[in-house]
Amino acid sequence: MQYFVVMIDYGRRGREAVVDPEITRREVISRVASGEYRNISFIHEIAENAVEDVTEAILTEAALPQVPPEEVDLQAIRLDHARDLRKHEKTWRPPHRPAGRASPAGYNPRGNVEARVLGAPG
Repeated sequence: MQYFVVMIDYGRRGREAVVDPEITRREVISRVASGEYRNISFIHEIAENAVEDVTEAILTEAALPQVPPEEVDLQAIRLDHARDLRKHEKTWRPPHRPAGRASPAGYNPRGNVEARVLGAPG
């Protein structure tokens, strides 16, 4: 009799050993490739009275083929990053003046200098 033990590590929640005498090597590989088995601690193949660690072999067989990355436009990435940084720059604003308070002499939010004549009605 031959069967596989797949030990899955859930971190602080503990571990789970999946033992199914009816599961084949091909099915273990398909479950690893599909993502059904994640965070695998080890995979043991038990045949008769022998135990063999087949973790690396099964993970290698289940690995998806590596697709080479397409050509990347580094200049566009750099310009996008610069634009994102500009979004977060602080722009200068005149200090907030609460309503009802007089502006200091010579202050005009439009940037013009007010001419004030001493003694003139204002």
